[in-house]
Amino acid sequence: MTFSLNLDQMTPEQFRALVAQALQLQSQVEAMSKKIQNDEILIEQFKFEIALLKRHKFAKRSEQISPAQSSLLDDLLDTDLEAIEAELKQLLPASSQAEPRQSPKRAPLPPQFPRTVIRHEPENTQCACGCQLQRIGEDVSEKLDYTPGVFTVEQHVRGKWACRQCETLIQAPVPEQVIDKGIPTAGLLAHVMVAKFSDHLPLYRQEKIFGRAGLAIARSTLAQWVGQTGVRLQPLVDALREAVLNQGVIHADETPVQMLAPGEKKTHRAYVWATPVASFSICTWRTKVSWPNKRCTRSAACTRSNAKRGK
Repeated sequence: MTFSLNLDQMTPEQFRALVAQALQLQSQVEAMSKKIQNDEILIEQFKFEIALLKRHKFAKRSEQISPAQSSLLDDLLDTDLEAIEAELKQLLPASSQAEPRQSPKRAPLPPQFPRTVIRHEPENTQCACGCQLQRIGEDVSEKLDYTPGVFTVEQHVRGKWACRQCETLIQAPVPEQVIDKGIPTAGLLAHVMVAKFSDHLPLYRQEKIFGRAGLAIARSTLAQWVGQTGVRLQPLVDALREAVLNQGVIHADETPVQMLAPGEKKTHRAYVWATPVASFSICTWRTKVSWPNKRCTRSAACTRSNAKRGK
């Protein structure tokens, strides 16, 4: 069954409705594409876990891998899954999002950690009806912060102000956070990201470091933080890459690394590209950008392909 549309005979309202329907279908297709990618990663994770169980049961004792080796791959899978889920939440409209999953109850932060109280009150405590607002309560939320070796807690107190005459309730808005409803502060997330990607500390080692500081943070939780923070930083990464690739002269240097190919049980040669801006460029800042690309080689075609992305 086919339908033929004559745009010349459509009213402006019908045309706008058609465009809105097309945009909605496009957003649904993008959301389904992200969901398919999420399902593929889940399948790869299950295949990996099954392979580990088979190897543990049937392989020779000398060929069994240690738990520390397998945890490196688990961290990568957890990070990718959390990043894809964060992107899905951004693409899906609020009305069509899936049912919220039941998250485990969060344990309170240890009371022995030093606490810094940050109060958030309305700028004006005068009601629109002319009455003075009365403070009737407060909401308290705690965020975990970290400086090397010491955990601290930021205690955000948001007072509730109400008018006895017209029963109006006013409260300061919730401060913006990198992870919505999460406990880590931006400083703690920055510490985890720098330690993992600049200092090359795997998450299982960071878990032990945090445990010695007084709070054991599970590797799965750290992997989720890394994935969500990566999604938040993606616009900055794209802008920085575009700014570098748009320069007149660019120097590039590659470092070969071995990257595991999910599902293939073998590694491929990948390259981490360091791209500094030339010293005589018109750009007023100096930077160096690195990104892994397992599909790219040192060929001239790959170089031209990377250069075209910045135009």
